[in-house]
Amino acid sequence: MRAALARLCRSLGMAIIAVMSLPKSCIQPLRSHSLFSALEDEQFAHVIERASCLQLMPDEHLFHAGQAAEQFFLVLSGQMKLYRLAPTGAEKVIEIIRPQQTFAEALMFLELPSYPVEAQALGAVALVALPNRPYLEVLAQSPQTSFHVMAGLSVRLKQLLGEIDALTLQNATLRVVNYLLYLLPEGMGRGESARITLPAAKQVIASRLSVQPETFSRILSSLSAKGLISVDGLAIRIHDLPALRLYNA
Repeated sequence: MRAALARLCRSLGMAIIAVMSLPKSCIQPLRSHSLFSALEDEQFAHVIERASCLQLMPDEHLFHAGQAAEQFFLVLSGQMKLYRLAPTGAEKVIEIIRPQQTFAEALMFLELPSYPVEAQALGAVALVALPNRPYLEVLAQSPQTSFHVMAGLSVRLKQLLGEIDALTLQNATLRVVNYLLYLLPEGMGRGESARITLPAAKQVIASRLSVQPETFSRILSSLSAKGLISVDGLAIRIHDLPALRLYNA
């Protein structure tokens, strides 16, 4: 099975340094995720029976746009960049997937699914690949899990609508401020200050926010000059959260 999966990965151009059967360290993050937590033990065993834990090297691709979407994924560590290529070759970053987040699961509901984006590792990445078919079989038997899936897809739809609003109704500065606030961990946004880390290089974040890299740097410098933040590489210290929220408002 492992050899067959490795051959499949090579044929799809998936640059994976290791393909492993599912160890316990992969099972627990899956079991606690909302897409799997409502499953009975027998259903969960069926879903992960053909799942695999994958290791990606920095900058390696997991899949390319147009390839058949026969699996969806959960990131265990590291981060994945989902992007599209313009005819000019320029990248447009669609999303940065962080640990304990899934991606490509919505595609399983299409009749002939194919990946609409490129998926590339930002640094070393460990993730779990799950075949669509067993999960679809379980969904047919588990209404509660089906509701979890629909809830997750609804949240993502709401996020996408919010991004459309940001791109059409907000200027570049407000998009950057919103993104900094989005990066705050749960429960950290209640105090006067906070520390966050950009999840990727600044040019990647700039593409994600649809601003030029020099514009992104200029906005950070402006916020720093106002005393709202200080920047040290990818680390950002927010000195005045209430003021930053009012800036956003």
